[in-house]
This record gives sequence, structure tokens and C-alpha cells, in this order.
Amino acid sequence: MASATSVTSLEEEVNCPICQGSLREPVTIDCGHNFCRSCLTRYCETLGPAPEGPPTCPLCKEPFCLGSFRPNWQLASVVENIQRLRSDAEADVCQEHGEKVYFFCEEDEVQMCVVCREAREHRTHTVRFLEEAAGPYREQIQKCLECLRKERDKIQEMQSRENQRIQVLLTQVATKRQRVTSEFAHLRQFLEEQHSLLLAHLERLDGDILRQRDEFEVLVAGELCRFSTLITELEAKRERPARELLTNIRSTLLRCEARRCRKPEAVSPELGQRIRDFPQQALPLQREMKTFLEKFCCELDYEPAHISLDPQTSHPKLLLSEDHQRARFSYKWQNSPDNPQRFDRATCVLAHGGFTGGRHTWVVSVDLAHGGSCTLGVVSEDVRRKGELLLRPENGVWAMRLAWGFVSALGSFPTRLALKEQPRQVRVSLDYEVGWVTFANAVTQEPIHTFTASFTQKVLPFFGLWGRGSSFSLSS
Repeated sequence: MASATSVTSLEEEVNCPICQGSLREPVTIDCGHNFCRSCLTRYCETLGPAPEGPPTCPLCKEPFCLGSFRPNWQLASVVENIQRLRSDAEADVCQEHGEKVYFFCEEDEVQMCVVCREAREHRTHTVRFLEEAAGPYREQIQKCLECLRKERDKIQEMQSRENQRIQVLLTQVATKRQRVTSEFAHLRQFLEEQHSLLLAHLERLDGDILRQRDEFEVLVAGELCRFSTLITELEAKRERPARELLTNIRSTLLRCEARRCRKPEAVSPELGQRIRDFPQQALPLQREMKTFLEKFCCELDYEPAHISLDPQTSHPKLLLSEDHQRARFSYKWQNSPDNPQRFDRATCVLAHGGFTGGRHTWVVSVDLAHGGSCTLGVVSEDVRRKGELLLRPENGVWAMRLAWGFVSALGSFPTRLALKEQPRQVRVSLDYEVGWVTFANAVTQEPIHTFTASFTQKVLPFFGLWGRGSSFSLSS
């Protein structure tokens, strides 16, 4: 390291001839001398507004042009390095005594020279050589660095995971946009077809009504003509003399009495029934709209999961159907052989297979008519099978519980959920890449709860029952 004396001699070499201080923004003029830009500017200003001839160098009196200031970047770098050396040299020397610093006081946390060490205030303190004192602190710094690097790695891992999740979500949104466009195009075509069919049907009804109206008008006109003729005949008969009036009077009256008015119908019963049945023509439209809305409510890009219960995992108190689609709780233990996969304390069962990616959905129909409770959700493949199982996300369980009269989300602390009605059918949806486990009422489509997780291994559909008569069944 350079000594203070050598640094001082270097500084003198790079001083400004005008201000006698270290060069700041050094510039070179035509004669080759260097000055601070600000000093040289002020020097030129002192010469007056219109000097006789060009200005001269403050050192050698050689003339130079006012616009010929050339920045000397290399010299500026040298000045900067000399100032840094000066700072290092001053830091290595005791500011009070001018002696080189060798020691460190542990109590006061100050660096000291030989004179400082002998001072009264430090005689009873722990004083070590600089390198000796720095050793333990280096170890502490190393430990801090290790912890900080671990935390930084965790943050980077989290950043990478979240970026992947964001990318998956963006892809899903793009897929949804494409599916929505496709579904609406299909619906639009179907609506146009139904619109044409219904209008054509109404057009036919309209034509039949007009045709029957015309037929009715013709029939009524004939009846009016007939009755008008009879009325004219009777009026003439009434005005004749008695002898002529009584001639064939009985046959005349009988003929008039026999001509009763026929009561034609303007609209036939068959046509009336066709008009009343017109809403039935819209049933295909109603069914298509119901299917369309169900697709949206059930997520367009979720795949229906055709799952079945795994009897190798079922607790002995659970009765499984032969097709492994239903389970019922029983206090009577089944003769089930023990194996590592079977739950022995928690009355639970898992589904076959499981998922390591993708988006899947399935429906669970719950029957708690006789009380009890039902738990459903997903679990990690390595979930605890033996002994007590705490149903919480940190143990690899993302589930909800339905009991008589209430529903709870089984988070780190169970949370009772406020729902409009107790669901009888629950749709469970799993988005593996994003890390969502979503529950919804499969009938009303009302959202129930969503868990957020970071899945790193296979997860399996999970079910639990407790209480006599409680049961559930599966559907995709």
C-alpha cells in the first residue's frame, strides 16, 4: 500500500496551476498544460469581453483558442486513483497520533495504534491484533452469508415456481379464450338454426290460422245468406192474406224450425293444441343452453376424472361397493388384511392412480341423512397411513368436511364456511401445475373453498366417513 508521503508527492503532480488543488474535470489547451475546466473558464472570463488577440496560457503565456478545451480523461482517471490511494493511506493511519493502526479494541469496537493501546481508557479492555480480531468476525460473516445465500436460493426458487405458475395460468387463459370462442361459435350456429326452425314453425301456425279463418269466413257467409233468405220468406208470408198465409203453414214453420244455426269454430282443436304445444319446440334449445352453462360452470378445460376407490387403502370400518364407486361407514370391522397402504386409525380411503399433472374434476354425492360426517379432497402420495392423521395442508392433506348442519375447510386451523345451502353433491377440481384444489356445489355451482399449494409429487383423491349410515358415491 502506498505511504502518505508518496501519495502526497503524486497529488502535487496533478494539481491545477490556477487553484492549486486536485484537478477537477481536467482539460488540456493548445500548449499542452492541464487545468480544471471551471478554473480555466473563470480565467478566460477575467480577460474581459473583447481582449486584444487570443488568450494566453496562465503558465507559459502561449496563446490558445477559446474553443480548444480538450477533456483529458486519462488524467482524470489518474486523479481519481490518487484520491483513492490518499483515502486508503489515511484510513491506515491513526487520525489522532499519525501512527499506523495495528490493534482492535473489542469493548469499544475501534481500531488503534500503539499510542492508543497504552491510553488509560483501553488498558483494561480486550485488545487484539487486527487479523486476530477479524478471525471470529469472518466466521460470523461466513455463517451469515450461508444463511443469506440459502434465503436467496429460496427466493429464487419461489420466483421460478411462481413464474412457472404464471406461465401456466397465461396458457390456461389462452386455452380458455380459444375454447370460449369455439363454444360460442357452436352456440351461435345452434341458436341461428333454432331461430330459423322456430320461426318456420310459427310461420306454419300463422298460415294455418289464416287458412282456417278464411274457411270460417266462407262458412259463416253461407249461413248468413241462408238465414237471410228464410227471414225474407217468413216476412213475406206474414204479410199475405189469411188464406195464403195458412197455405202449407205447417211445412213452412217446420222448415224454419229445422234450420238451426251450425256453430263453426274459427280455430280447430288440433290447431289450438299445436299453438299450446309450441313451447315444446324450444326444449332442444333449453337442453343445449343447460349443457353450455354446465360446461362453463365446470371449467371448460378440466378433464372429468373417472376414479375408483382403492380397497387396499380403505379403513376396515368402510364398506366399499363391488364397483368401488360407493362407500358406507360401519361400526363393524371388516376382515381386511393389514398392509402399509391401509389407514388403520383414520376412517379414510384413497382413489386408484392419482395425478402428477393436468387439470381434473370429479363429483362426490354425499348422504348424511342419518348424521355423521364426510371428508373429501386430495392428499400427497406419502400421506401418513398409520396412527393419527392430522387433516391439514402441512401434512399433505387439502380437504373439506361436511357434517350435519355445517361445512368446514380443513386448513392449518379449521374454518367453518358460510354457505347458502348444505351441498349434497360436491365438485372437486384439481389444477396440479397452478396448485389449486377447488370445491363447489355441483348442483348450484356455488363456490365453497379453494386451497393453494405447491405440488411436487403425486396426489390422490381422498375420502373419509364417520358416523353410522354416512356414505358417498362418485361420478365424473
